[in-house]
Amino acid sequence: MALVRLALVVAAIAAISLPARAEDRSVLLNCKAMVERASKDAGTASEAELTRCRQVIREWALRDARMTVDEQGRPLR
Repeated sequence: MALVRLALVVAAIAAISLPARAEDRSVLLNCKAMVERASKDAGTASEAELTRCRQVIREWALRDARMTVDEQGRPLR
């Protein structure tokens, strides 16, 4: 019983932490392209994909606004 409970706790923590991982910049670029294509041609992507991509773009905008250095460590300002 304790082993099952431990497995459920570990699975719950893993499920919670997976969406929290940061995507790399290629995901951002792919999402920007998908949203742009969807704005020009209706029906190219599902609404769920577009919602996820808009969230990725929003998160990257917030992340970039908080950064004081770029990916190579050079100051932005």
